Amino acid sequence: MRTFKTSKSKENILAKIRKELNKGALDMPFPDAENPNDKNIYPKNEHSLEETFADNFISLGGKFVYCNDEVELLNNLYHLCENRGWKNIVCADEELMNKINTVRPDMALSAHNKVESAEACITNCEVLVARTGSAIISSNQNMGRTSTVFHPVHIIVAYSDQVTNDISDAISKIKARYGEKLPSMINVNSGPSRTADIEKTLVVGVHGPREVFCFFVNSI
Repeated sequence: MRTFKTSKSKENILAKIRKELNKGALDMPFPDAENPNDKNIYPKNEHSLEETFADNFISLGGKFVYCNDEVELLNNLYHLCENRGWKNIVCADEELMNKINTVRPDMALSAHNKVESAEACITNCEVLVARTGSAIISSNQNMGRTSTVFHPVHIIVAYSDQVTNDISDAISKIKARYGEKLPSMINVNSGPSRTADIEKTLVVGVHGPREVFCFFVNSI
């Protein structure tokens, strides 16, 4: 077998480079970040999970609506639709659709109708992530693949018992729910669609909804 020898001068140069690199080495900012038992790599938050989620969701451009109960949820949805003048609203959850239509008949249409011209789409979610202000939606939900990209306005209905602290907690909750039969798609949604690909100018609503609402219902 043929071997190659490195020249002495080259070895000296490499040795000097290694020495200088070692001098400039920086400590890892979170040395225990990969430790699954360490949950304290982020600063402790004084606020509740609900408040933290609302603050972060709004900071991302989302519109947060707090509802004391489902009666207030239905009234708030009705007033939003009236103020916007929406004619076609799709609701992915049949049970929620029936409740909405008790306030005004035919206000929400079934997702089975495939109303492509709908101004807004109402869905539920798997969980909420407080630290990132995100809603997680999966393919196991009706319209789980299309609700976040197809319609111009996405309305998420969530409950206080769905709020988790971080993404790792959210994934653990989803795994506990589905066991070995995890959804084929788990989508983390953080505010309206946005991109800065064009001349580094932030544009909202290019690849998905230009508005995202979260109607947050206090679970009693």
